[in-house]
This record gives sequence, C-alpha cells and structure tokens, in this order.
Amino acid sequence: MATLLTSLHNARIKNILKLNNRRQRDAQKRTIVEGIRETERALQCGIVPQEAYVCPELITTDEATAVWHQLQALEKEGQLALFTVTTDLFAKAAYRGQSGGILLVIPYLDYSLSSLSLTTSPLLLVIDGGEKPGNLGAILRTADAAGIDAVIVTGQTNGGTDIHNPNVVRASLGALFSLPVVEVATETLLPWLRQKQMQIAVLTPDGERPYTEADLKGAVALVMGSEAFGVGPEWLAAADLRLKIPMFGLVDSLNLSVATAVVVFEAVRQRNRPE
Repeated sequence: MATLLTSLHNARIKNILKLNNRRQRDAQKRTIVEGIRETERALQCGIVPQEAYVCPELITTDEATAVWHQLQALEKEGQLALFTVTTDLFAKAAYRGQSGGILLVIPYLDYSLSSLSLTTSPLLLVIDGGEKPGNLGAILRTADAAGIDAVIVTGQTNGGTDIHNPNVVRASLGALFSLPVVEVATETLLPWLRQKQMQIAVLTPDGERPYTEADLKGAVALVMGSEAFGVGPEWLAAADLRLKIPMFGLVDSLNLSVATAVVVFEAVRQRNRPE
C-alpha cells in the first residue's frame, strides 16, 4: 500500500532535490527518472526503481495509468518503496513541470567494459568529454535507433557530463536504458579497444579525409569529442583514421549530437549496403 506524503519538508522529497547534484548522485549511486515515456521505458528495460513517487491527480492518460499499475505490482512484491504525493509536493520534487505525475529513483546502471557482449564486427560509439547533457541524451537516442553495440563515455573528470544526469535521462527519452552505456577513463579504454582489435576512427576538424570516404564496415569505434575542445590528444595519437565532416558554409562546426548522427548513420548505411 502506497504511503501518502504531504509535507513540503519531507526528508525523502529533500533527498530527491539533492539528486540533481552530481556529487550527491555519485555518493548515493542513484538518479532520477521523470516523465511517462521515460519511466515506462525504464520499467520495460528491466530497471527496478528503489523508490517511486506518484501524484494521482496528474495521472490522466492510459500510459500513465499502466505505469502506475506496474509500480503498484512491484510494491506488492516488496521490490520498491511506493509513495503518493500531493500536487504541491510533486511540483517541488519534479525538475520539469510536465512530467506526468510519476517520478522514480533508480540505482546507477551497472555496465562495464567486461560486461559488454560484442558482435563479430561491432560498431561502438565513444563520446570523449561531451559537456552538454541534452546533447548526450540525443546521442543515446541516435545510438538506439542505429543499433549501436554500445556507447562509451570518457572524459568526465575533465568537465564532461555524466550519463546519470537527469537531463541526460530526459533527453534520451529512455534510450539510456535500452543499450549498454559505459563510463570509463580513456587510459583504460584505449588498451581494451586494441585488445578487441577495434579500428579507432576519430572525428576531428583537422581530419585527413571525409568520413564518407572511410571504410566503416568492420570492428570500428567512432570517437567524437566535446563541443568546445574536440577529442583529447590521446585519441588523436591513437587514431587509425582521422576523419572530418566537410563544411561548406561560414559556420565551421556542427552541434555534437548532429555531427554524431551524421557519422553514425553513414556507418550504418555502409554496413547495410549490398556487396
């Protein structure tokens, strides 16, 4: 039976607000999922929340009702703590205004390089130092749509965003839960890629040839850099291919998520092209 919360000073609600801060997320190894599509996809992908907060007055669609019923079933099985909250309380807890009346607190995802199950010719996407959560979330949507084997995020210690940022979850529309996403240091990832005999294809404005002229059909790791600084020098030194997106106008760069989509779907096109 869900517990009703009414106080704006409730300790659980205060803790939800703390999870908008990365240091608190990392300390607790937990993050927030808001929105009906996002919560639905988290449950669909086997994510079991530790806590769930539902505002019944805001449950107005069949989709939201179905998610609520799933949460009630999990609560009956003893798998989560379920709370109902007032509209005022939900407005305080929710980061965005239109999140559909359901908020989950979930544990951090537990993917690692050793847990990845790769195909014989995997296509991996490496995002090195991506700074904007919205871009990283959009990239995850692209990776999901393209059937990428895994997304690997590096450079968090140098200002890169973390994959558990609630804005990443929102911008991904739940794609964060549908494919393997690993956070790892570059110095750990590079030897692992060599061990797996992956071709490292780095996108850089100073690339030696256009991305459309490269063979991206084998075991490839596509490496994209941050919005402000591009890829780190370690990647440039390790690159088997240095590729560029030709620019013909006054603007000399693309949004990171757009550039990633362009290159990823070229690799997909090549892999699906009849021989």
